[in-house]
Amino acid sequence: MGLFSFIKNAGAKVFGIGKTYAEEAAEELAAKQKAEAVAAASMEQTIQDLQLEVEELNININGDAASVTGKASNQATKEKIVLVIGNSKGIATVDDNMTVENVEPEAQFHTVAKGDTLGKISKIYYGNVMKYPIIFEANKPMLKSPDLIYPGQVLRIPHLQG
Repeated sequence: MGLFSFIKNAGAKVFGIGKTYAEEAAEELAAKQKAEAVAAASMEQTIQDLQLEVEELNININGDAASVTGKASNQATKEKIVLVIGNSKGIATVDDNMTVENVEPEAQFHTVAKGDTLGKISKIYYGNVMKYPIIFEANKPMLKSPDLIYPGQVLRIPHLQG
């Protein structure tokens, strides 16, 4: 006996057992699309649970990219929705196509690094560590405590009023 060569994807076709490569690929694609739809629905539910006011919210996920449409009540709500989506596991980019009822200046965004605290971040953007509550409030209800931030998380840094 020696080494025998076979067509690796022919078994199902020849004997009528199992699935062809194309059938398995189609099933994997369908499962991936279903998982992405479930993830999008979960994000939409989270946004609703956080009571972020948005009309006609629609989130689509394709791999590690998400896109979002809808009409937010204000700029802060729009930015919070983008952060809810973008700070979700598995999402690397968010294509924001939302509109805003009341146009306001856009906030800056900060990606939390190891060792960051809201006080340190506040010092960078506002020159004063004691203004950290502004950042905390701007990221509620996603943040539950000023002490619970993690590396890689993206935060809104709003402009100071007057």
